Amino acid sequence: MIYALLCIVKTYALVTEQAIPISLAEAWDFFSSPLNLARITPKEMDFIVTSTYNGDTKMYPGMIITYKVSPVLGIKMDWMTEITHVKEGEYFVDEQRFGPYALWHHQHHFKEVEGGVLMRDILNYAIPLGPLGQFANLVFVKGQIDKIFSFREKAIIELFGKL
Repeated sequence: MIYALLCIVKTYALVTEQAIPISLAEAWDFFSSPLNLARITPKEMDFIVTSTYNGDTKMYPGMIITYKVSPVLGIKMDWMTEITHVKEGEYFVDEQRFGPYALWHHQHHFKEVEGGVLMRDILNYAIPLGPLGQFANLVFVKGQIDKIFSFREKAIIELFGKL
């Protein structure tokens, strides 16, 4: 019975949009590079891409990206994502293969709009451990994810301006 309760997984969703005053090509080049992710992640998370890429590496379906991240109390964790879908200039999807979540499915969409690009993120995630994970999401995880995306919005404005 305890095992059955721990296996119940509730999923959560977050959708964000941000308009930025750059071309679609510039947006795609920046956001589709794994090396730029640390630039838009809060410093206290100590986010480090551990995969070996150079600045010219183009994203492709099947690409594996590994990271070190400290989401809680400075404790280092390994995280691995796979780029599962790419339509150049339109969207890409990353999914966790190993890491802190029971599910991590993150869609990144880009659309040209007057004066720049509308970037839309759709994140679906789940925490392991059933009711314990649901409680953790309520008291900690959701707030952390909101904080990360809020930081990201501000960092993007600092880098590119606001539309």
